[in-house]
Amino acid sequence: MLDPRVTERRNPRTADIDLASPLEIVDLMSAEDRSVADAVATQREPIARAVALIETAFREGHRLLYAGAGTSGRLGVLDASECPPTFGSDPALVRGIIAGGTAAMFRSQEGAEDAPEGGRADLEAEGLVAGDVVVGIAASGTTPYVRGALAHARAVGAHTVLVACSPPPPEFAETVDVLILPITGPEVVTGSTRLKAGTATKMVLNMLTTGAMIRVGKTYGNLMVDLQATNAKLRDRAERLLMVTCGLGRDEARLALDAADGRVKVAIVMRQLGIDRTTALARLDAAGGIVRRVLPGPPPPVSGA
Repeated sequence: MLDPRVTERRNPRTADIDLASPLEIVDLMSAEDRSVADAVATQREPIARAVALIETAFREGHRLLYAGAGTSGRLGVLDASECPPTFGSDPALVRGIIAGGTAAMFRSQEGAEDAPEGGRADLEAEGLVAGDVVVGIAASGTTPYVRGALAHARAVGAHTVLVACSPPPPEFAETVDVLILPITGPEVVTGSTRLKAGTATKMVLNMLTTGAMIRVGKTYGNLMVDLQATNAKLRDRAERLLMVTCGLGRDEARLALDAADGRVKVAIVMRQLGIDRTTALARLDAAGGIVRRVLPGPPPPVSGA
């Protein structure tokens, strides 16, 4: 009997890949990967609805939690871990929960994904409350751990999103607030969802957090201005952002950043409006954190545009 999950079907285009040369393998995989972005693009509306849910949660003091197993769980942890250095967000704001815990990030924890009670217990341990958003990630659409996590999320009044690359059972799909379903088709190697399904999932998660962070004011135009200069690389980036946005020299940028306690967008508002840090913070707070609603014009144009 054929497995009903799209991600478990055999791909006729790669049936002879075991006899292929290295270049032929690369070409086969590249050809398959070209379809991934199109699959994600079909989900533009549900992805946008999920972004809006997450934005609202952030503005109301709630969190985003990813829940997944295996590759799906690792991608959630990866996306969550990248938010603080990129957007200056609190590490507690976006959390990645993986079946089997931290050890599963580095070595498969067999059986952990088969326990729905594990998803519930892990979210309970995270202190999930009503108003939070839980994004379940399950390439196959059937992972018991994810189903358990989303069932618990519904029970406590959290918002629920499912990201899958194969249609989940209708009775499961109907229980989530938003279903994001980029169908990437059979994998190059049958069932290896770290490939096309993993790539599609990574793209979707990028859109969810990046979209929500933009909406709550983490950028000025397309510049990452809400980072905090916590190491030499970020300090250099912060100073360069001030040089570009405010027309400052390096020394002036360094002083402006120090005056803003290392917060780039606060420094931009202080410098451009000639106000102190307390006033700049108040202006930003009144504008929902969005720099463009505080300053009278757009950021400098892209060089050469």
